[in-house]
Amino acid sequence: MAEILLFHHALGLTPGVQSFADTLRANGHVVHVPDLFEGATFPTVEDGVAHAEQIGFDTVLARGRKVAEELPAALVYAGFSLGVMPAQLLAQTRPGARAALLLHGAVPPSEFGTWPDGVPVQMHTMEDDDWGDVDVAREIAATVDGAELFVYPGDRHLFTDAGLSDHHDEAAAAQVMLRVLGFLERVDRRP
Repeated sequence: MAEILLFHHALGLTPGVQSFADTLRANGHVVHVPDLFEGATFPTVEDGVAHAEQIGFDTVLARGRKVAEELPAALVYAGFSLGVMPAQLLAQTRPGARAALLLHGAVPPSEFGTWPDGVPVQMHTMEDDDWGDVDVAREIAATVDGAELFVYPGDRHLFTDAGLSDHHDEAAAAQVMLRVLGFLERVDRRP
């Protein structure tokens, strides 16, 4: 069983994010899903990003840090798109990180220092997703020991969120979940 801190995407804490967390819980994991937008949700990625810009990306990161401070150090940090920012920050800078799971986005590791030795990362994005940072994910995969990158055909951004019909790709999302569960099982077996 892994303990996971999962951060939502720019649309906010949607039912699809909750559903993803519930699937992880149903597979024996403990999952914390904080609301970094304090109840606000948005109809489009652009609207959600505009909100994040308005409150400040530093505020998003600070809210993520605050939640983490109340939890054990040995966490898997996971994020969807915008949520990758606090997840990756914590995976790279908070001692005790078990792993990082980056969905629909990635940040150049240099933004937060260097990637820590022994912290595995798994990334998922679509090949032609303008928001998906596939080039950054490829850079991480090429430079971080043991990094796993899965690139799916298509251009949908939040394709794992089952509640977003204009984004969701059921087949790709099912493949992501299988790979995530395998990754978490491997992380859980590590000392």
